[in-house]
Amino acid sequence: MPDIGTIFRVGETLKRAIQADAVFRQSDQEHVDRIVRSVYRTVMNNRIKFAKMAVEETGLGRWEDKVLKTVVASQFVYEYIKDRKTVGVVSDDVEKGITEIAHPIGTVLGIVSKTDPIASAVFKIIIAMKTRNPIIIASDPKAVKTTEAVCDLCYEAALKEDAPEDCIQCFYDTSTDEFENLIADKRLNLIIAAGDGAVKENNNVKAPVIGSGSGNVPVYIAEDIDPDFVAKQIIDSKVFDQGVMNSSEQAVVINKNITKQFKTAIEKKGGHFVTEKEKKMLIDYVLEKGDKVNKDITGQSPQIIAANSGFKVPETTKLLIVPLKGVGSEYPLSEKVLAPLIAFYEVEDFHEAINVCIDLNYYEGIGHTVCIYSNDHDKIKKFAMEMNAGRVIVNSPSSMGAVGGIYNLLPPSFSLACGAVGKTITMDNVSIKHLINLQRISRRRINQRLRDFDRKMYIDESKNIDEIERLFNKNY
Repeated sequence: MPDIGTIFRVGETLKRAIQADAVFRQSDQEHVDRIVRSVYRTVMNNRIKFAKMAVEETGLGRWEDKVLKTVVASQFVYEYIKDRKTVGVVSDDVEKGITEIAHPIGTVLGIVSKTDPIASAVFKIIIAMKTRNPIIIASDPKAVKTTEAVCDLCYEAALKEDAPEDCIQCFYDTSTDEFENLIADKRLNLIIAAGDGAVKENNNVKAPVIGSGSGNVPVYIAEDIDPDFVAKQIIDSKVFDQGVMNSSEQAVVINKNITKQFKTAIEKKGGHFVTEKEKKMLIDYVLEKGDKVNKDITGQSPQIIAANSGFKVPETTKLLIVPLKGVGSEYPLSEKVLAPLIAFYEVEDFHEAINVCIDLNYYEGIGHTVCIYSNDHDKIKKFAMEMNAGRVIVNSPSSMGAVGGIYNLLPPSFSLACGAVGKTITMDNVSIKHLINLQRISRRRINQRLRDFDRKMYIDESKNIDEIERLFNKNY
């Protein structure tokens, strides 16, 4: 049973958020847009400081890459949403007689991971401000300092444009009793989760949950693509921020007849195919803390991972590549590893490639992202239809390709939802549309076909559906 102090702290936080919600609902579009612009500009002016702070605190990734993620989460998201209506009438269809009015969802809880503390927090704050929703941010315990700094500066920037007090609050970290009681409180209106699934699988959660899944991204390389081009894309993507993104590539699945060219190309760019002896040493290290991946491997360089496993790789090595023959618990490196390490599968043909990719997709990555390198449009469509994934990235790095805004026109987002199979309510790149409720004014518009149809036919047993359809659709 929670202590009185815990209950009080949760209650006070929610009380302040609810009060902010009441004030925020009175803001017009111009006011909201000023708040969002102030927050985005403040983040951009502090992007390098935040990035270095995150790496120093968490020990994960590269600060230069975290800068780019912060740019996407702030500038790119701002550019995507700045001209979109989120207050009052957002759509008015005279012909249909339907007017849509945007209303805030209410108090939002945004959960921030240790791998993306800046981008994750900034993104959730900006889309919450744009939709007039007060937001409470809760961080992974290993990223508290950075998350608090981000929240404090964003809050100050919002207040400069007369945002409601307590519209942004930084809460206790996700390891605390306070957090457990917060997610179980029915006064929360929405939770934007992080990628570990802990909240979505918590039976005490009362609010709807939206947000990222864990991801286990397979990459199929077809025989009609340039292996040298693909090798560069995969190296750049999997090495980005030392592989900590859930959308980063986890396994290469390649046709055997281009394997030799691909191996040559990726080795020239810093790929290291581990030997069978090195693979065993890697597995022993990766599983040293049980049957799940050792979290100490997350965001570390290939040199550190190799050294901790008991072997050495050249300083020029950027990516460890592990040939495997199967998928599942018997092949521990076939599951998600958030580091510059990737599984490697050779297949005979497209049919076998699809089967391997399906296995990888369903092995703790269902609903998230898959990737294909091919110039065959029919093959791309076939591949997509077989995969249970919200994003099918084509001929592009999947890490930032899935996020959107750089390699494609997907809505830029640091919350990549995985649908019902991923225990969330959409498969979209989460954005402002998911944080508003649309009220619809529906004016009288008579159904013309029903008006001209003899309704007595519906209760006449002698009339079958063929005759009903023919007369109902007459002259239509």
